[in-house]
Amino acid sequence: MKLVRNALLALGVSAAMSLSASAADYVLKFSHVVSPNTPKGKAADFFAKRLEELSKGRIDVQVYPNSQLYKDSAVLKALRLNSVQMACPSFSKFGKIVPQLALFDLPFLFKDIDHLHRVQDSAVGQKLKDMVTAKGFVALDFWDNAFKQITDSKRPLIHPTDCKGLKFRIMSSKVLEAQFKAVGAIPQVMPFSEVYSALQQGVIDGQENTNSNIYTKKFYEVQKYMSLTNHGYLGYLVVMSKKFWNSLPDDLKADVKQAMKEATAKERQWAIELDKSQFAKIKEYADKTGKLQITKLTPEQIAEWKKAMEVIYPEFYDPKLIGKDLIQAAQNTK
Repeated sequence: MKLVRNALLALGVSAAMSLSASAADYVLKFSHVVSPNTPKGKAADFFAKRLEELSKGRIDVQVYPNSQLYKDSAVLKALRLNSVQMACPSFSKFGKIVPQLALFDLPFLFKDIDHLHRVQDSAVGQKLKDMVTAKGFVALDFWDNAFKQITDSKRPLIHPTDCKGLKFRIMSSKVLEAQFKAVGAIPQVMPFSEVYSALQQGVIDGQENTNSNIYTKKFYEVQKYMSLTNHGYLGYLVVMSKKFWNSLPDDLKADVKQAMKEATAKERQWAIELDKSQFAKIKEYADKTGKLQITKLTPEQIAEWKKAMEVIYPEFYDPKLIGKDLIQAAQNTK
């Protein structure tokens, strides 16, 4: 044993890891784009540890955070090639493959986080996952970021009409484009990495995002107003390489499903906690500096926004876009 230990030390850490991996029957590389201390990053690490436990070391899970392997824009192609075995892209990355995932972009579709999770865990969520699986991936589960809020630099956004004429950055999404047009705003597609400077320079007036994105990217520093609308949702879909999945025996597939089920429960809780803690930091900044005015909309005001925005739903009743059946099934989920 001493000779083996000394040999491993001589080989170095990376070689030792390779020897350890070779002891496993399968190597699963999990690529994601965020830091390990985020809900997604923590859940990926939890999944890795739990799957290795459940499989008794037969699957060696290697997590690569911070785009070390691939950016989300390239990871789906890598999954098809089995160059990486698992990833967790945002829904927008599936836009051209399964446009029906834009269901989650629809404003005010979900009453609250519990309703959202019931939809994701229902036949609606399964149908969407089946659509992704039919396109050459294995869709495992939905992970949360959080609900979105609206910020701007011009005036408090209390009524939908307050958005009239303002320029808002959006992700590339027909739903989000229609959403802002419905309230008289001007949507502008822009990469996430350019939003801070565009807000700072006045190229755009505002943006929509989760508390964690608003805080970590410091958007609150270059905005004067923030309205707590919870109008839309940001999330991710955990997907696996179909080639890798098909190579697994049934007992290991069951282990993957169990580890994912547990990781999803953890991720959801961590996302809620982060959303609350980072909003508290934004509010602390607002209270301390007076440079940001935060408006908590009343139920009546929220209802006004909902009425103004949900008029876009029929635009997406076409099954090739989202589908009336999916939208109504989500609305009717108890």
